[in-house]
Amino acid sequence: MNTTTENAETSSHAPTDQDARRYTRPQPLCRPAHDRMLAGVAAGLADYLGIDVLIVRIVFAVLAVVGGAGVPLYLAGWLLIPEEGAEQSIASDLIQSITTRSH
Repeated sequence: MNTTTENAETSSHAPTDQDARRYTRPQPLCRPAHDRMLAGVAAGLADYLGIDVLIVRIVFAVLAVVGGAGVPLYLAGWLLIPEEGAEQSIASDLIQSITTRSH
């Protein structure tokens, strides 16, 4: 007697959204041109994490008011996260231009 047989419904299930997310390559972190308020850092993080942009904006606002860390974190994101369609971030471009001038 074979006790490891699978149910026909279980073996031929249709792929769900969770299956699609598990097998697709994650999108790169970038600052999109859409859904921006300032520089697109919150929208980029929200797209990357798969959460609502309002949640990320509230987190930045709370961090800015409570400990003051929200503003430096946002500025760091603006410098380090590349804009949609760009190959490098602002900081990478700056570092590359400084190193090419010094040689």
